[in-house]
Amino acid sequence: MTYILAIDQGTTSSRAILFDAVMKVKAVAQEEFTQHFPSSGWVEHDPSDIWSSVAATTRAAIEKAKIQAKDIAAIGITNQRETTLVWDRSTGEPIHRAIVWQDRRTSDMCARLKAAGHEPMVTEKTGLLLDPYFSGTKLAWLLDTVEGARKKAEAGDLLFGTVDCFLIWKLTGGKVHATDATNAARTLIYNIRTGGWDADICKLLNIPMAMLPEVRDCAADFGHTRADLFGREIPIYGVAGDQQAATIGQAGFAPGMMKSTYGTGCFALLNTGATPVASKNRLLTTIAYQFDGKPTYALEGSIFIAGAVVQWLRDGLKIIRDAAETQPLAHKADPAQDVVLVPAFVGLGAPYWNADCRGAVYGLTRNSGPAELAKAALESVGYQTRDLLEAMRADWGGAADGVLRVDGGMTASDWAMQFLSDIIGAPVDRPQVLETTAMGAAWLAGSRAGVYPDAEGFAKGWALERRFEPAMDEGIRDAKYARWKRAVAATLTV
Repeated sequence: MTYILAIDQGTTSSRAILFDAVMKVKAVAQEEFTQHFPSSGWVEHDPSDIWSSVAATTRAAIEKAKIQAKDIAAIGITNQRETTLVWDRSTGEPIHRAIVWQDRRTSDMCARLKAAGHEPMVTEKTGLLLDPYFSGTKLAWLLDTVEGARKKAEAGDLLFGTVDCFLIWKLTGGKVHATDATNAARTLIYNIRTGGWDADICKLLNIPMAMLPEVRDCAADFGHTRADLFGREIPIYGVAGDQQAATIGQAGFAPGMMKSTYGTGCFALLNTGATPVASKNRLLTTIAYQFDGKPTYALEGSIFIAGAVVQWLRDGLKIIRDAAETQPLAHKADPAQDVVLVPAFVGLGAPYWNADCRGAVYGLTRNSGPAELAKAALESVGYQTRDLLEAMRADWGGAADGVLRVDGGMTASDWAMQFLSDIIGAPVDRPQVLETTAMGAAWLAGSRAGVYPDAEGFAKGWALERRFEPAMDEGIRDAKYARWKRAVAATLTV
């Protein structure tokens, strides 16, 4: 049993990746699933799509690798965070579609709670802000809206979970209702300082605590899969939210290390060690990982739209057929045009946290076309990353002056990574293995199973593929960033 199966359940697709004994990718299977947008700013997933895509890709990866379930030592799970599910304890049936992390339907609820003066207490305990992004208000909305839900929840008949928790429940045949500390830390109802569900916040949101899962370490025993799924029971030994898994996969174990992941959104994490750092610049204080009951904390900046802006070029504007076309288009763009795209399609995340503003494009001329829009789309990701690093620098001294390790789909674009290095004025390191999120989940499971080395040994194996060094003139860098800041300010006032 020398293989580790990583389940990477993302916002737009589910993937299964098999790693061998030396952490090399043996097989990958991926399946996209439908996004539901029932109202403006609302985003939902069908839980059956989440589960069926996970089941299908795990089986497909095993088949591609030409191995059997008996060869798999353990499973690690990483997942889209904050996405909220509620299901019946007895039947396992969800009471509603999953409400996705991008969803903004609880904006008014958050505004009321802020106006009532509750945000300082919530932030002190959870490290988070009162924003629709997080699970707590989504859960409250489900209990308030779905007929009979609150009564059933109070009777102990309903269970809440983020995607990892739902998958553990399904994989174990309903035997285990558990999550890990990193996912719990994103719910708005978990006290990251005391390490437990917070009764005061649950009371504020009118959430029955009986429906909440048990919280475990990232590398822990989360039960065994049903034997009928893969032909034998397989232990689930690792769980972490996707951004924390990427931090682990980037071997970001030392305080001061930074990583930024570019998927549907963009998420930068700065390891701050054993002490939580309260942000004065509207970043989030969160748990990077937890081993042996001891959390390691991080500052996090969350950007809602990164890779999704390229999907918009493809599916919304239909000016590209494939994401890879953005790089050659950006090269062709007229350098004399200063088109700025603020991709606030579902509001703006850190450090602005405005749920109501929407996307805008500035600087269009009669000559602006697909090339200029593609360039502006890629640049918007670099600008937003600099916003996060500026806030981190203010919160934690010179922390954001060091090297930025990157991963995720967008990092395949040399053009985008060079612009990122140029606009932040710092080196950007792209690793040899870009599957860092899945690798983080695999390492959690594999280290507990005795297949992989400890954290120190794992960190020594991290390998650089390419370093991008800043080459932009400082005056141009400052002028471009100032133009971005003006565009954001204008967007926030509309």
